Amino acid sequence: MRRRPAYLELHERGELAARAERLREMLADCRLCGRRCGVDRREGPGRAFCRTGPVARVASHGPHHGEEPPISGFFGSGTIFFSRCNMACVYCQNFEISQLDEGRDVGADELAGMMLALQARGCHNVNLVTPTHVAPMIVDALVLAAERGLEIPLVWNSGGYDSVDLLRLLDGIVDIYMPDFKYAEERYALSFSAAPRYPRVALEALREMHRQVGPLEVDEHGIAVRGVLVRHLVLPGGVAGTEEAMRRLAEAVGPDVVVNVMDQYHPAWRAARRPPLDRRPTPGELAEARAAAARHVRLLA
Repeated sequence: MRRRPAYLELHERGELAARAERLREMLADCRLCGRRCGVDRREGPGRAFCRTGPVARVASHGPHHGEEPPISGFFGSGTIFFSRCNMACVYCQNFEISQLDEGRDVGADELAGMMLALQARGCHNVNLVTPTHVAPMIVDALVLAAERGLEIPLVWNSGGYDSVDLLRLLDGIVDIYMPDFKYAEERYALSFSAAPRYPRVALEALREMHRQVGPLEVDEHGIAVRGVLVRHLVLPGGVAGTEEAMRRLAEAVGPDVVVNVMDQYHPAWRAARRPPLDRRPTPGELAEARAAAARHVRLLA
């Protein structure tokens, strides 16, 4: 039997619309992400690092069969790729979207329609990719989509640089959190992603996500219905600090947290000018990172 998405209960109580309003209020002094830049984004982006005002920008939406098996399942994950980002990774694997602003602005009604179209195509979930900086716009659209019959789980697919203030307002809205945990050391987060305090911010965010939804749960078909699935991209030269990152993750959240140790890094965007990111990880580095992670957390099979 399919599990009912969490946001439907909030919607029936009128709480989902109230959360949307509180999220919109956060745009006046933006603290949606770990940067907490305090810019008033209600009329435009101003000096916001994410270059985004009060309207979401979408690059694409559709079924995605290349996500983790519990997320893609049989019929695909219903991805919505949001343009721009609250980070600036010099090696971003989707830089055309995150840094070059590929996409177009969409209002709440159109965004709700995208969610419903993904459900109509049989997708297992609505997978919000790079959602942090547009959280208020997403929940505005979710209210409309829930009114029109949306009933598949919501996946929060972020870089892990989410503020706890934001996440507390998402409690009971998001079914599956799928954040990155990119770095163990702040010096690399600053140098390669312009993300101050990233390890601390990400661990606080992960702790809150896990408090809300717990460890990853799948149904009888192996499809994710609730919980946290952490992504960790292996970077060359030990930049990600996998051993220490996974040790700290296990201490903060618990050893039952499920982690996908990802091996697909390739130099992109400006990485060619930033050694050691100008090369792929070696087979030895990948094997070492996977073994290190397995000592502390549950690896995704």
